[in-house]
Amino acid sequence: MKTEITYYKTPIGTAKIVGDANGIQTISVINDAIETSAKIPLCLQDCVTQLNEYFNGNRKIFDLKLNPQGTEFQQKVWNELLNIPFNKSSTYLKQTKQIGDPKAIRAVASANGKNPIWIIIPCHRVIGSDGSLTGYAGGIWRKKWLLEHESGCKQQVLF
Repeated sequence: MKTEITYYKTPIGTAKIVGDANGIQTISVINDAIETSAKIPLCLQDCVTQLNEYFNGNRKIFDLKLNPQGTEFQQKVWNELLNIPFNKSSTYLKQTKQIGDPKAIRAVASANGKNPIWIIIPCHRVIGSDGSLTGYAGGIWRKKWLLEHESGCKQQVLF
């Protein structure tokens, strides 16, 4: 089966989408200026459409076939991320409890950091127990942007 790649421009960077008929394997954000793909492979078209709807504020739940590659533990953590609703957040500690291993906080944080499917597997919704925006592979500013986008309001700077 042929793996396809497309590049899609988002408000917070260019997304590189990789997948095939078995599902989306990776969505990552690219910091370099890369041209948006002129032709989107058929197996990736629904993903681009749904991401576009998300960024336009018209989609809260993704309905895509996903095929992330990772260890059994990583898959368990990523599946748990899918249970965090739009405009809600969770903590690493809560996530460890939900997978049944409250002592695995570092392993859970590491698995979140290796999440291969940006936005759709919503690791940006996981925050520190104290409410801080801890770690995000795409950059804290993107995590903040995504959380604000989902809340429907932008944080105002007072000073």
